Amino acid sequence: MLTVKILGSGCANCRKLEAVAREAAAGAGLEAEFVKVTDMKAIMAYDLLATPGLVIDEKLVSSGRIPTQAEVRGWMGA
Repeated sequence: MLTVKILGSGCANCRKLEAVAREAAAGAGLEAEFVKVTDMKAIMAYDLLATPGLVIDEKLVSSGRIPTQAEVRGWMGA
């Protein structure tokens, strides 16, 4: 099972990123655990320059933007 982390304060873009990631996983038939990370110290541990950030299995794959579902599926290995 994949671990998908959404890094950010819980802003509108963070929620949109989570929705895109959930839809991408569901569309690809992948099982994933979604974790929201709002603690700034925890977020900074990922060397993130801008939120929202997307981490898949502990690898930062996107920051500061909302990727497409196709991009997210690619990062998930689907």
